[in-house]
Formats: sequence, structure tokens, C-alpha cells
Amino acid sequence: MSETTNEPTGEKPYDLVVTGVRLVSGEGVVTGGLAVSGGRIAALLGPDERPPARRTLDGGGRHLLPGLIDSHVHFRTPGLTHKEDWAHASRAAVAGGITTVIDMPNTVPPLRTGEEAHRKAELIDGTSLVDYRLHLGVAGEDPSPLREVGPREATSVKVFLAGHHTAPHVVRDPVQLEKIFRTAAESGLRLLLHAEDEGVFGLLDEWRGEPSGYAEYERHRPRSGAIVAVARVVELVRRHGTSVHVLHASTAEEADLLTAAAHAGLPVTFEVTPHHLSFTATETCRVGARARLSPALRQAADQDRLWQAVLGGHAATLGSDHAPHTRAEKLRVPAEAPPGLPGVQEMLPAVHTGLRRRAPHDAPDAQLSSLVRMLAERPAELFGLDERKGRLRVGLDADFVLFDADERWMLDPGAIRSKCGWSAYEGWTMTGRVRHTVRRGETVYRLPDDSADADAAFGAADGRWLAARRPPDVEPR
Repeated sequence: MSETTNEPTGEKPYDLVVTGVRLVSGEGVVTGGLAVSGGRIAALLGPDERPPARRTLDGGGRHLLPGLIDSHVHFRTPGLTHKEDWAHASRAAVAGGITTVIDMPNTVPPLRTGEEAHRKAELIDGTSLVDYRLHLGVAGEDPSPLREVGPREATSVKVFLAGHHTAPHVVRDPVQLEKIFRTAAESGLRLLLHAEDEGVFGLLDEWRGEPSGYAEYERHRPRSGAIVAVARVVELVRRHGTSVHVLHASTAEEADLLTAAAHAGLPVTFEVTPHHLSFTATETCRVGARARLSPALRQAADQDRLWQAVLGGHAATLGSDHAPHTRAEKLRVPAEAPPGLPGVQEMLPAVHTGLRRRAPHDAPDAQLSSLVRMLAERPAELFGLDERKGRLRVGLDADFVLFDADERWMLDPGAIRSKCGWSAYEGWTMTGRVRHTVRRGETVYRLPDDSADADAAFGAADGRWLAARRPPDVEPR
């Protein structure tokens, strides 16, 4: 793989031409290349086409994926930047093939209005290697301000039905929750749910007390809390027609309920995280706080069912739930150590590695097509970005990732880009590696040949706050 700068010719050249790649879409893989002008994809090329270009990138027969979209990140800006900040997090993102993120609202202060979204974008400006959008939170007891939110500011609103250290703003009142569902449907907003029932957890804590060790953690935050919450969400969707996206499904029962609801025609989709696909409750017992998560890691049977949701196309998206904490925070006693782990850099290789292990007889092209559907096409559609992002298509932003699907490598601490400096995947042998990430036609990451040259791996921090359209399935009612 090499990127070269070319001498100008008489014919007007493209800004960038990529050759010798296998172009991946949700429909399949074709051999060819593409050309870029003005930050957009200007042409898709046949295998032998070599038009003039100012720069060329030879892919060496590797796969070219559309720039990936991580619709579930916590980049911690503002107020929590001691554990992560946008500059570090966006480096981690592009090193993992992510060119667009959608950030969650549970910051300090929380993000709850369109005006606050504009202020947050000003804070981020000049620090981001990725383009980005923002999920709003719910403002106070009255959800009526959601009626004033337009697609420029947000197309989605996050609701926590259970809380933790960095998510203290929980909707506990069933009457308020009903109002939120009704208002979101009337306002054309997609609801994102952390769907666990805090009342269930409260009852258990009153009875059992706080967990004294990580071997007890899963039964203090058990599957019943998630199942109860998802059943309630499905009933509210039946009542109000609200479009919802349930985040980080963790149990077999959730996957079954949500798949059945979608099959029945309800506007319900759900997300699966890499960590619920990669780890089980055994890891929480073994490594402690690194694997303390919310929702908790579950049993092997749950992991099997989540993989079925991925392989069968029932899960709409993969989201990293990138939620770093410092080592010192993670070393607190079990009841006080915050849940969450970094994951935006690790998501693509971790899930691809899992696919190779889970379905060794499936064609690599088909596996990558499946990943592209969940990590590019579907999040672009769900959050109103499909007119700019999510596919290798003429006219869309020139966001793409050169991915070596067969390279085996080990994640070592020196390669971790998150500010927290640790990863639950340290020491993993991965199959599949990001070699080159391009965002709007410019290289934002290239795998360095020498670890001593790591700083030269990144491009300009000129990521943009994106405009979006309201998705057709969430038109105001």
C-alpha cells in the first residue's frame, strides 16, 4: 500500500484516485477503485481504470469500506475531559476506521437543547479528526422543549431508564416517560433507550446490599432489569408509534423481544456492542473493573444469541459505547468503580475477529458486507446522514477505510489512542487491520511503518458538525 503525489498532466486530474481495491457495500464486494474531487466521490472505477490524479493510493488488493459511523460514543466533552477528550477520542476513532461519530448527551453539563448543541460544536471545532453529530438528552420534567428541536441540531434523543456514575439523569416517573414517547413521536425524533429498569435494581440493592466483589456484579444488575424495561418500551411504542432504537442489548430475551416487535411492524431497532459480543460475565469475575459495564456482561448463551442477531441481520447497528474512565477511577472499590470501557478504536477489528471465529466457513466478503450494513449504511439511514455518509457512492462524502481483512496483529498498549491509555482488548490477537482512513478525501489516519513515527499517522483536525435530514420513518405525527 502506498500513497503517492503525481505530476500534473494536460487532462484535469482528480484530487485522489484509489486503485487495486475491493469495494464493499451491504450488497456485496466488487473489484475496482474510486476517484475523489472536492471531498466527494466523483467516480467508481473499473479494475483497469487509471485516470489522472494529483494523488493516488494503491490498495494492494485489500478491501475498501465506506467510512464507518459509530452512533454511540461518549467523548466526554464538556466537563469530563480528565478521562477522555475529543482530540484523543477522534484519533482512536480514525485508527479504528470510524469517520463519523454521534456523541451522547450525558456530559457536564448535559446536552439538552439545540442552543447547547451549537455551543458544544464550538468547543469541538478544531479538535476533531472525525465528522460528528450529537444526540440530545431530555430537559427536566417537561419534554415539550423537544418540539422545538430541528434536524440541524438533532434527529435523536437519549433516555436513561437506569443510571450510573456518569448518567445521573434517569427518567423514573412512568407518566413522564409516557409524555416523552408521545412528544418524540409528535416531533419526529428517534428515541434512544438505555433500557434497564432502575426500580428492579433498587429492589435488589435494598435486599442484597451493594456488591462486595465483581463475582457478584452481574446478579446485582441482572437480566431481569433489561427484560422488564424492553417489554415496557415495546408497549409504549405500540401505544404511541414512537420510533425507538434500543442501545446495547445484552440478553437473549431482549434480542428475541426486539426482533419480534420489528417483525410485527413496530418501529423498533436495536444495537449490539462489541464488548457484549467479545466478553461474558466470566471476564468481569476475572479482570474486575475493566469489564464492569452497564448493562453488565451476561452469560455465554446470551452472547451466542447476540451473535445470531448480528449474523442474521436482526441487529440494526453496532455501537462501541466508547466510555473511558481513568485507571484511578476503575481501581475504586466495586460499588464505586464506574462502568464503561474505551472501544471506538477496537470495534471494527474486534467484531471482525469474532466473525472469523464464529463463522469460519463464511466468505470474508460476506462478513465485511454485513459489517458495512451495521456500521455504515444502517446508522446513516437511522440518523439522517444517508445523503452524505454510509456508502461508496458517487456524490457522497469521500469517506473510506482501507482494511486488510487477513492481517493478524496484537493490540499493545503503545497503540492505544484513547486518553485513558488502557483497553480491555490489550493482548488480543486480532484478524483484520485498518491501514488507511480517509475523511472527505483527506487522509486522517495511516498505519505508521514505525511506532516511533506515530504522530505522523494523523491528518488535520478539521472534522465538521454535520447537518442531517429527518429520517423518513420518524416524520412528525
